[in-house]
Amino acid sequence: MAIININGEWCDKEEAKISVYDHGLLYGDGLFEGIRIYGGKIFKLEAHLERLSEGARAIMLTLPSSLEEIGALLEEGVRRYGQDEGYIRLVVTRGTGSLGISPDSCEKATLVMIIDEIQLYPREFYEEGIKVVTAASRRLTGDIFDPRIKSLNYLNNVLAKLEAKQAGCLEAVMLNREGYVCECTGDNIFVVKKGVLLTPPSHLGMLEGITRNTMIELARTGEIPFEEKVMTRFDLYTADECFLTGSGAEVIPVVSVDGRTIGTGRPGELTQKMRELFRKRILL
Repeated sequence: MAIININGEWCDKEEAKISVYDHGLLYGDGLFEGIRIYGGKIFKLEAHLERLSEGARAIMLTLPSSLEEIGALLEEGVRRYGQDEGYIRLVVTRGTGSLGISPDSCEKATLVMIIDEIQLYPREFYEEGIKVVTAASRRLTGDIFDPRIKSLNYLNNVLAKLEAKQAGCLEAVMLNREGYVCECTGDNIFVVKKGVLLTPPSHLGMLEGITRNTMIELARTGEIPFEEKVMTRFDLYTADECFLTGSGAEVIPVVSVDGRTIGTGRPGELTQKMRELFRKRILL
């Protein structure tokens, strides 16, 4: 059963409502976090709250509660949920205002917490890998809107996701306007080349995912060669291995990009190792 809290009030899924004048709905003016629950505990709570706080400062949004209060609300939600594993969607909008775009009409931000189940990909794909394509829809870059802000406006990601579906794939790789690899519609991307783990740097136009940063930590502590590298599609096509990471997806292998088979066409050795290290990490 889903657990929902809106502005401090607990409610059932059928009763959960916000105003049609909320600027999160009208203009995508707000932020969100996707957070996992493992073993009845919130994974990387401090990192998620820090990213939320930084995003709020960047868009000049005053959070309706302190980070400590938001953290306590999430912990209470997990206790009410009562399951070992789950997914938290934390949303903060600019709040209810007028039909004008100006945020000045919004007196107080809206805070929504949802805890429920999530499974982004069928289980067998974690063992067999998935196919992805490159999207024509490009990722926004920092000179337009910094993708490190996890905002409610994901329309370019949605369009890229539609491209993936039209191509018969579950995910799409998004490039920036220079043609450099950034990330996928909802996941960060890693490749392996000659034993070195590679991922694009954030300045190219991508979100610094919590799971992405966890994988980087695991690589460094596990003495796995790692590098942030500017890459084009050529680097994907010629990679020995490839995998995606995200709070929802966790770690999922990629075996084909734009019809090019990656490595042997099966999840690679280092990909499997990183999955195992991640599973061990979330149980700490």
